[in-house]
Amino acid sequence: MSASQPPHTADVPTLLVKIFGKDRPGITAGLFDTLAAWSVDVVDIEQVVSRGRLVLCVLVTAPAGDKAAEGELRATVHSWAESLRLQAEIISGHGDNRPRGSGRSHVTVLGHPLTAESTAAIAARIAGVGGNIDRIFRLAKYPVTAVEFAVSGVETEPLRTALATEAHEIGVDVAVVSAGLHRRAQRLVVMDVDSTLIQDEVIELFAAHAGCEDKVAEVTAAAMRGDLDFEQSLHARVALLEGLDASVVDKVRSEVRLTPGARTLIRTLKRLGYQVGVVSGGFTQVTDDLKERLGLDFASANTLEIKDGKLTGRVVGEVVDRAGKARLMRRFAAEAGVPLAQTVAIGDGANDLDMLNAAGLGVAFNAKPVVRRAAHTAVNVPFLDTVLYLLGITREEVEAADGDGEEH
Repeated sequence: MSASQPPHTADVPTLLVKIFGKDRPGITAGLFDTLAAWSVDVVDIEQVVSRGRLVLCVLVTAPAGDKAAEGELRATVHSWAESLRLQAEIISGHGDNRPRGSGRSHVTVLGHPLTAESTAAIAARIAGVGGNIDRIFRLAKYPVTAVEFAVSGVETEPLRTALATEAHEIGVDVAVVSAGLHRRAQRLVVMDVDSTLIQDEVIELFAAHAGCEDKVAEVTAAAMRGDLDFEQSLHARVALLEGLDASVVDKVRSEVRLTPGARTLIRTLKRLGYQVGVVSGGFTQVTDDLKERLGLDFASANTLEIKDGKLTGRVVGEVVDRAGKARLMRRFAAEAGVPLAQTVAIGDGANDLDMLNAAGLGVAFNAKPVVRRAAHTAVNVPFLDTVLYLLGITREEVEAADGDGEEH
């Protein structure tokens, strides 16, 4: 064994001690108090509690001396376990776990519900590309079931590609991110606004006050068919608002409905030291208000021109389109001092694609099929705070910081 190797990677005799039974305080302490009499070294520990049932696995070096010492240890551990109505199993062997393969990723699976069939399919696809599941951990049980697989033995990109195909076929959401310290590093999260942070399309709220919803819808449909690009459609729709009284801005602000989980997402991210911003093809008259209300760090959108208390039917300044959103996200990242690799972008439409692709993690939120296929991962449940699970944050951590999950 070289001096650089950990002390328990050599082929030394070890014992795997497994304890099963009803969980209660003091079991772990009691087991180690029992083992302490033989001065064994702890190599590894794993403990899981499911529905009140404990599985505790401890890997220790075999006691020094002859086989009699090991026999005494076994007898004492079994006696201790029986006294607490627990079961014990002790397996002799050599060394530690085999080294994990190169290429390590976190795979987060969201189901509503998460079925055994879909879980089997995900696990099989991981194995099919050469990956090994090292650990599984539940992140949340509501409003969705979220579990995280620690996977090694395959690089992140091919694993992501394979699981994206599988997820689409079986109807679950899967996110694959590279493991490493950067996952918990301070990050920047940038969101689209319409149909992402909020449930509404802001241009439609203005159009309702102008009585031109149908005409705005026609222009939107033309843009979706590809007859107009975003900038053309923006100017065409805003032109229909000409003459609308500026007082309608306050009415629209009051009509905006946040997406369920939006406040929880932002509040949790901020408490964890993240910076949060929004970019929108909508209007600063709304996004500036959202920035103030939600405590956002960055916000950028188009600006409706107002003169003499009336909307002129024009926008002023730089148009925020598909390319503009990605450009603004890069600007926010530079101002925040966050590398692009540590950014998260969330959006639902084709004009979010450049931003989603530029981010370290692009999340398609209840998006069109073309966006889901192009993004790193997709979330297809109506709760924006499920994005927290993709970052490895558990529901319990959210509620512990929040007092209680007030939105669900």
